[in-house]
Amino acid sequence: MQPYFLPYIGYFQLINSVDEFIIYDNIQYTKKGWINRNRILFDNKDRLITLPIKKDSDFLNVIDRELSDVWEKEKKDILNLIKISYKNAPNFVEGYELLLKCFNTEEINLFKFIYNSIIEINNYLDIKTKITISSSINIDHNLKSQDKVVALCLNKKTKTYINSIGGVELYDKKTFKDNNLELKFIKSNLIEYNQFNNKFIPWLSIVDVIMFNSKDEVKKYLNKYELI
Repeated sequence: MQPYFLPYIGYFQLINSVDEFIIYDNIQYTKKGWINRNRILFDNKDRLITLPIKKDSDFLNVIDRELSDVWEKEKKDILNLIKISYKNAPNFVEGYELLLKCFNTEEINLFKFIYNSIIEINNYLDIKTKITISSSINIDHNLKSQDKVVALCLNKKTKTYINSIGGVELYDKKTFKDNNLELKFIKSNLIEYNQFNNKFIPWLSIVDVIMFNSKDEVKKYLNKYELI
């Protein structure tokens, strides 16, 4: 999977459901994706929070991108926005402490910053899955999309590959079967909880889930999915 900035709970359901999770560092950064942005609840609406990226070639991989020179200021602004948004949430103190662990790193490399935050959240939720960085695996890294996934699976001698439900249109089960691989997709059940007694907005950043729910409640949500 691509690295995502404070992704929604389905990302962590996927990590928790597998024996080994491979995260791409050598994949092209895309401006319109979710690599460096996500949504939180603000004033009863969803609002984007975005990691500022230093201007560079659009063809660079995520591992070759860096946070911008204004990051220190933007970091304070994002944390302050989250504090304003969730200061009255039931799990704010514990949730904000976790966020500080994610943000207060000297790392300005985009991939390493996101990777660190994912590890911090995994630790908080007691997710023990092995995390492997894609470039460390000995395959032809010029391969793209499905071909690269198959190569990674064959290298790991796995029998089953699980992808997020969004991959249904990207991957072909026959191709995987021809390589003696089973392809499955994880489909999250609708997870709903109290957001200040307002109309519920689903699939926000994991930040929202952690702020409104205890650690034990979030850990139960990790198992609310089906494999198809």
